[in-house]
Amino acid sequence: MRNQDAGRARLLVVDDNKVNRLLLTRNLELQGHQVATAENGRVALDMLRAEPFDLLLLDIEMPEMNGFQVLEQMSRDLQLREVPVIVTSSLEGLDNVVRCIELGAEDYPILLKARIGASLEKKRLRDRQKELVRRFATPEVAQDLQQSGFALGGKRVDASVMFCDIRNFTPLVDAQSPEDTIELLNAYYTLMFDAISRHGGIVNLIIGDGLMAIFGAPVPLPSHSDRAVRAALEMCEMLELFNIERTAAQKPAIRIGIGIASGEMVAGYTGTNERATYTCIGDTVILAARLEAHTKMAGHPVLIDAATREALRNDIRVEALGAVPIRGKTQSVETFAVVLDRSE
Repeated sequence: MRNQDAGRARLLVVDDNKVNRLLLTRNLELQGHQVATAENGRVALDMLRAEPFDLLLLDIEMPEMNGFQVLEQMSRDLQLREVPVIVTSSLEGLDNVVRCIELGAEDYPILLKARIGASLEKKRLRDRQKELVRRFATPEVAQDLQQSGFALGGKRVDASVMFCDIRNFTPLVDAQSPEDTIELLNAYYTLMFDAISRHGGIVNLIIGDGLMAIFGAPVPLPSHSDRAVRAALEMCEMLELFNIERTAAQKPAIRIGIGIASGEMVAGYTGTNERATYTCIGDTVILAARLEAHTKMAGHPVLIDAATREALRNDIRVEALGAVPIRGKTQSVETFAVVLDRSE
């Protein structure tokens, strides 16, 4: 988000009449704004896509591409449709007014200075809201919100779910200060997030030292099972390097357990209209959590189910553990351990 310094904003004036452009530009610059101009709609769209503007002042009656066409193209562009627009033409007819408003224009040029201030304030609030969404949600969830809007509920998707947890975390916390624990978690999550996002996953839940990641929602992801396992392998590799530094600093090494399951689940926003989170639910999600918990007894850091195993490419080695009794499941579950390559 680009800051607007003390009311100063970057404006784009679009008008085929050179006199109008010059007079309006002068008026706006006297108000303290930075102004660029375009002589037609096509040039304006090129400028809007090339650099950020806080507000567009748009003439409607122009040759080559008129204002209505500009508004139509902006309404179909995820980035441009967020730019506030003030129509500077004095068009007659209710139909033209309605059409401009439906296409996203803010208003007609009555009390232009006041309207510019109000439009810029609206944009500032929208930018702040988008920045908060980007900070507290993943880019994929932010994109889903921007494209589809927010609505409680979910839809069935085919995806992979990962659960990861630090082993023996409680004794580790008891042996160090709270400040050291926060520093440890921040460093740990930096490494885990990087590995997960590198392979197309999103971290949608953090609880203490545990995390949940989704591969394949809200944005569909080809080969999501294979990507999830490769992310797990990279997480283990990063942790090996991290532990070398911890050992050199005379700090205990960290061990993790990872469970991955693939299949159908329901993904969407749960909570209330005031506070919600993006998550997935279903048997596949429960199985991934159970597999992560079973890593303690299995003695392997990464466990996967049969559906994930079937989707892997041949360069990933696994060890079949057979049918394993899983808490909450009436029948034993075919389980596989991912073999870590420690030869490098």
